[in-house]
Amino acid sequence: MGRVGLINSGGESHGESDLRDAVITAVVNKRAGGMGLISGRKAFQKTMNEGVELLNTIQNVYLDPEITIA
Repeated sequence: MGRVGLINSGGESHGESDLRDAVITAVVNKRAGGMGLISGRKAFQKTMNEGVELLNTIQNVYLDPEITIA
């Protein structure tokens, strides 16, 4: 009651560090009680395989029971 879900933006694509940056942002968001991450350019300005890998990795962060609210 009285709370709203926190969704962070993943920010613009920086190239090779995108996967690492997205995982760090997802972990911080989840530990802060967040519900999701907007990953647009980081995932969709890549090849299909790289984009899917990035999205799957972000999903795994939110599904991992060992990453909890701080």
